[in-house]
Amino acid sequence: MSHHIVEFKNVSFRYPDGTDALRDISFRITHGESVGIIGANGAGKSTLLLHMNGYLMPTSGTVNIGDLYLTRQTRQEIRRKVGVVFQNPDDQLFMPTVYEDVAFGPLNLGMDEKSVRERVEYALNLVSSLELQNKPPHHLSCGQKSSVAIAAVMAVEPDILAMDEPAANLDPRSRRLLINLLKTFEHSKIIASHDLDLIMDVCQRCIVIREGTVVADGPVMEILTNKQILEENHLELPLSLQRN
Repeated sequence: MSHHIVEFKNVSFRYPDGTDALRDISFRITHGESVGIIGANGAGKSTLLLHMNGYLMPTSGTVNIGDLYLTRQTRQEIRRKVGVVFQNPDDQLFMPTVYEDVAFGPLNLGMDEKSVRERVEYALNLVSSLELQNKPPHHLSCGQKSSVAIAAVMAVEPDILAMDEPAANLDPRSRRLLINLLKTFEHSKIIASHDLDLIMDVCQRCIVIREGTVVADGPVMEILTNKQILEENHLELPLSLQRN
C-alpha cells in the first residue's frame, strides 16, 4: 500500500540557531513495518519525527509520505495520514476538556457529531481513559496526559503512527497497555524511545541515529544485542537482556 510508505531522501535540517540536527538522512519504511528509532539525547530523533507530518520542513532533501512529497501545500493532507504523538503531551493538549481534545481531529475531518462521539469513545477506550473525558487536561497526571494524547491521535485513525517517547510518563500497567495497543496497530509505526525493551517488544526493525545521521539500520534483535553499536551511541542492552 503505497500510501503507508515513509521515505526520507538525503534529508538535512538546520535550526535557526545554526544547529545541524539532521545530516543527509535516507531510509524507506514500507506498509506495516514497525520501526524503532534509537540514539542518545540530542541525536536528532525528535527532529526526525517532526518531519514526518510537516511540523518541521527539511532544509534540503525530500520527505515522501505515500504518494505525496512533503511541501507547505501538501502538509495538511499528510497530517491526515500521519499521526504524531509528541514527547511532551502538554504540547498536544490545549482544549478545555479531554473530550474536546480527542474530538478536535475528527471534527477537523468534517465528521458529524454522532461519528465524532463514537471516535472519541473508541479512542479513549483504547487507552482505558474514557472516565477522563469530562476532565480538564491540565488536571491530569503525566501518565493520564500521555494516554489522552495517544487517544487524540488514534481518533483520526492515521495510516502511519509516529511516537516520541510514548512510555516516558507511564506507570508499568499503562506501559503494558500501550505495548499491547501498539501490537494491534496494523499499519506502519515509527517509535523513537530510550525504552529499548519497548522497542524490542513492538518493533521488527531498528534505526540508530547519531549526530543527525543514520549509523545502523537492521533487524531489531540484531541491533539491540550488539553491545558495540549500543555503547558507541551511549545506550545499553535492553534490561531484559542484561545479566546481573
